[in-house]
Amino acid sequence: MRLTTSRLAVAADLERLHPVIERAYRGDSARAGWTHEADIIAEGTRTDMATLEGILADPTTRLIVALHGDTPIGCVQVSDKGSGIAYLGLLCIDPLLQAGGLGRQLITAAEDLARDSFAAMGIEMTVIEQRAELIAYYERRGYAQTGERRDFPIPLDPPLFMTVLAKRLAQPSPLR
Repeated sequence: MRLTTSRLAVAADLERLHPVIERAYRGDSARAGWTHEADIIAEGTRTDMATLEGILADPTTRLIVALHGDTPIGCVQVSDKGSGIAYLGLLCIDPLLQAGGLGRQLITAAEDLARDSFAAMGIEMTVIEQRAELIAYYERRGYAQTGERRDFPIPLDPPLFMTVLAKRLAQPSPLR
């Protein structure tokens, strides 16, 4: 399946996008896909409306929404970290639509946005270190493990850690 469109999210998208994010990351519905956290983090939500609203309000962050027709089917967040580095996060596709190339399309859109909007020369992301198959997926897309490890943003017992992956972005050719 090809995306009908992807564009910057607006506030009106959030109410319909939020359940897609939750289905993709948490709960039994996430198990229909392969990129979920449901076996690692059994309870709780992935995000909330206030956090999504904050993403839209942040001038250093963009949220791209993937649409099939006018229905949100996924998203990706891109943040400007400064010094030519962007951060890719919140990448998700509805679990029933995963494994069809849509994630790859959103990654490309995120990398293009990072380069074109933030003048980023590189992009990084974090992945729960136990997610070897997801880390391998990103490595096939040109990301490399940096050797850096970060704390998971939510305190859990036992604690989780994030592996940092990074990729150098190709710069566009100057017009002649």
